[in-house]
Amino acid sequence: MITIIDYRTGNLNSIRNMIKKIGATSAVASTPEDVLRAEKLIIPGVGAFDAGMGRLEESGLIPALNEKVLGEHTPILGVCLGMQLMTTGSSEGTLKGLGWMDATTVRFDQTKDPGLKVPHMGWNVASPVKQSPLLQDMPDEARFYFVHSYYVRCNNPEDRLLFVTHGTTTFDAAFERGHIRGVQFHPEKSHKFGMWLLRNFVERC
Repeated sequence: MITIIDYRTGNLNSIRNMIKKIGATSAVASTPEDVLRAEKLIIPGVGAFDAGMGRLEESGLIPALNEKVLGEHTPILGVCLGMQLMTTGSSEGTLKGLGWMDATTVRFDQTKDPGLKVPHMGWNVASPVKQSPLLQDMPDEARFYFVHSYYVRCNNPEDRLLFVTHGTTTFDAAFERGHIRGVQFHPEKSHKFGMWLLRNFVERC
């Protein structure tokens, strides 16, 4: 059973439908009690960092999430904004992130690359940095769908899992430290490649 965190941002149904397609079951968590019963967790999300962090704080779920992630080491996957919220903070806003990863969230720098299209939107090939159960049997030229203006910058190179190059900028498309994982792309919109990755999270992580 995969538990998806509901903090009023992101399309929960798209993720639930993709999980159903790979033959797994999911539930939506909107209370601390729901979170504490979880075996595996997904934090989805789209939109601005402060708005997402604010809604997560308003939900009252953060203490339960900290207990599961930091205390019980429950496997968790952050998706897009959900990945960014796991960092210490974002140049997009002023609120602190969850701080589970030694990483920050920054905007694509168009001053250094004036021709860079922001937001970064569309399909990109992702390249692995290290081995992981999440990447087991990775298809050749695995492509994922991105929609974002900010990206995660890992401070510890050992946390980097996948990278993508957009214009002249190479950024961390996924990170992993133990049971904590995040992806900047949308697996629920990435067709067979997204199904492959979510299946690995369900079955192997």
